[in-house]
Amino acid sequence: QVQLVESGGGLVQAGGSLRLSCAGSGRTLSRNVMGWFRQAPGKERDFVAAITLNGGSTYYADSVKGRFTISRDNAKNTGYLQMNSLKPADTAVYYCAAGFGVRRWAVADDYAYWGQGTQVTVSS
Repeated sequence: QVQLVESGGGLVQAGGSLRLSCAGSGRTLSRNVMGWFRQAPGKERDFVAAITLNGGSTYYADSVKGRFTISRDNAKNTGYLQMNSLKPADTAVYYCAAGFGVRRWAVADDYAYWGQGTQVTVSS
C-alpha cells in the first residue's frame, strides 16, 4: 500500500506560480509511476502530467505543456508539480496518483493510489 498526501495548493493571481508536493508513505514510491490529475467543479477528473519511475520520461496534457513541470525525488519519496503562468482555467482540485505498471499515463483508472487532493484557485 502507498499513502499519498498533497500539499502546496492555495489562491494565486493569474500569471502566478504554485508548487504542489506529493509525499508518499508506506511502500516506496520509487517503484510506481506518478501522475497528477485535476477536477474542476461539475467536470470529470482530467489528466495533467505523469512521470516514470526514475523520472526519465514525462508526459503532459496539451493544456499545461510549457507551463507545468512534473518531477520526483525518490530519495524523499516525494513528487512535485511546478505550475507557472497559471490561468483561471487551471482552478481545480489537484490529485496526486501513483501506480505500479501504469502504461496509459492519462487514464485515471490505471493508478491504484490517490491522495486526498489540494485546492488550487487562480483569480483573474
